[in-house]
Amino acid sequence: MAAVARTYLAFHHNANLLRLKTSIVSTRPFSALEEANQQLFKDGSDQDHVIVTAETIFHPQGGGQPSDTGTMTPLAATDGDARHTSPESDVRFEVRAVRVDSVNSGQVLHLGRFACPTAVSAFQRLNAEVEQAIDAEKRLLYSRLHTAGHVLGAAVRHLVMSEVEGFDELKASHFPDSASCEFRGNIDSKWKPEIQKKVDEYISQAMPVEIDFWDAEDFRREGLERLIPDSSLLAPGETRFRVVKIIGAEVYPCGGTHVHTTDLCGETTVRKISRNKGISRVSYAVKF
Repeated sequence: MAAVARTYLAFHHNANLLRLKTSIVSTRPFSALEEANQQLFKDGSDQDHVIVTAETIFHPQGGGQPSDTGTMTPLAATDGDARHTSPESDVRFEVRAVRVDSVNSGQVLHLGRFACPTAVSAFQRLNAEVEQAIDAEKRLLYSRLHTAGHVLGAAVRHLVMSEVEGFDELKASHFPDSASCEFRGNIDSKWKPEIQKKVDEYISQAMPVEIDFWDAEDFRREGLERLIPDSSLLAPGETRFRVVKIIGAEVYPCGGTHVHTTDLCGETTVRKISRNKGISRVSYAVKF
């Protein structure tokens, strides 16, 4: 059986893209998905379809970041090759959740509904051209939250790594209602004012946020062996991991979207430090 083509993650290389012309790889009713993939969408129903495209600007949920939402509109509909490029057109697919396929490695699944029942025919032709458009307001919010999470992680590491036994950075959530970073080790609440001060400092300095691609040797050269990701995360034939660099603060392997400078995070508040079984969670929020 031929290998399934991976979805090209256009946002990995240019997160400024809010629209993208691409082509349909497959369109399936939600009920036709493999059970493992149905489980990725907790609120999926028989009213939904799932579309795979050759490229995507939609960030799939993962790495602590929510998925983008938006629309897909056919560039050449089936009714006499009529053009339908307006997001207000009835011939459109409304994307409400995006996930990485758990069966076909590297494909991205866009879950949503057609604006009208007859619209599905315009998306069922293999290689049909469509224009993707993401919700720009949500993308900006998620990018601000994600960068703010990296800023917080850098602030905590620089302040307490030598003060807290067994300290390490674990995972993070960048969802608007539950943004937090987790660390190994017990971080006392007395650190909250200092962490807030450091976060404010990093944000006020408008540090550049840059995207790069590193191999394992790049991590070693920078003295960051601890951050080398598992090679199983690489696509076949790839040797480099995507990294996000906050110039002057920290480097993180990361597949998410970010703002260009730290000041664009906006006002960021360290809300609380909680501890449980040797794990500390530092919650935060950005001003909407």
